[in-house]
Amino acid sequence: MKLAILGASRGTGAEVVKAALARGHEVTAFARTPETLAVSHPKLIKLPGDFHRAESVGGAVRGQDAVVITASSTSLKGFRENPRYFSKGTEYAIAAMKAQGVSRLVVLSALGVGESRRLANFLLEKLVISFLLKLPFEDHERQEALVRASGLDWVIVRPGRLTDGPARKHYVTKTAVEPVPSSISRADLADFLVTAAEADTWVGHAVQIGG
Repeated sequence: MKLAILGASRGTGAEVVKAALARGHEVTAFARTPETLAVSHPKLIKLPGDFHRAESVGGAVRGQDAVVITASSTSLKGFRENPRYFSKGTEYAIAAMKAQGVSRLVVLSALGVGESRRLANFLLEKLVISFLLKLPFEDHERQEALVRASGLDWVIVRPGRLTDGPARKHYVTKTAVEPVPSSISRADLADFLVTAAEADTWVGHAVQIGG
């Protein structure tokens, strides 16, 4: 499979690159500074580009079998400067995919977005979702709405708190709005994001995940 990772230079995106390469996929790692990705592989293309420029995103999507969006600002300042950080880039990706006949889209969202908000405890809902991370969560809502309306074979993935632990591959996934463990390692999350790109099992679902 040819797989484009949008937002691949660090964090979860970098872990998705590693997981996809380990499974034998051809990977395009798209990021503003992909040279910071400390991975080399014969099946890896590091493609510099801007998530918020349509032509740039279109170049990353071209010729792919699936697209995984993990792009995010590294600071809250980025969301204050661009409150549509997630949704604008996702909008460009969807348009490019539809124009080029690429159907599988996997999008990293967050636990607490949409109907999963009722799974958040009082402190998480009031302090984090409604206050500290209000702008990112509001834009995840817009992002998810775009994905659902896209007509693509989409999967939305909603993890809780992310950690830097190793991949244990014993995480819990729920398509129903039911509790899952409150945290998950980026490596385990990446494992599932690649799985969601490969399999039809979760197409058309938002998946709550924790491990």
